[in-house]
Amino acid sequence: MAKEIAGQLKLQIKGGAANPSPPVGPALGSKGVNIMEFCKQFNARTQDKAGKVLPVVITYYADKTFDFIVKNPPVAIQLLEATKQKSGSAEPNRKKVAEITWEQVRTIAEDKMADLNCFTVESAMKMVAGTARSMGITVKGTFPANN
Repeated sequence: MAKEIAGQLKLQIKGGAANPSPPVGPALGSKGVNIMEFCKQFNARTQDKAGKVLPVVITYYADKTFDFIVKNPPVAIQLLEATKQKSGSAEPNRKKVAEITWEQVRTIAEDKMADLNCFTVESAMKMVAGTARSMGITVKGTFPANN
């Protein structure tokens, strides 16, 4: 028999660095989830991605148990890593902070494909390019499908 779902919770935590301090502790504690058990399981599952910000979706049940799904790092974080920037532009329409190639966009799109709401790599690339544009990062060259 299936367990009764009490709710879902979405957090962004650095890989291998979950601890009971805010924001993890209060978010889980208020739902009745065992905080230390979540931290141990999350850190064990994400120790290979240490330091990267990872979105996690926690499903907690009426009997105080939980399951969680770890997703890939957000596109914005991957773009900042690819361009070696600390943050995006404060005025992305006026000030450009970096450039990225379509090949780099393709690798990010393929990595994030499972979490994006699209069916083809080309549409995923357009979504990644849109995120880059909103951060003040320009994409060099023409879109590869137009060649």
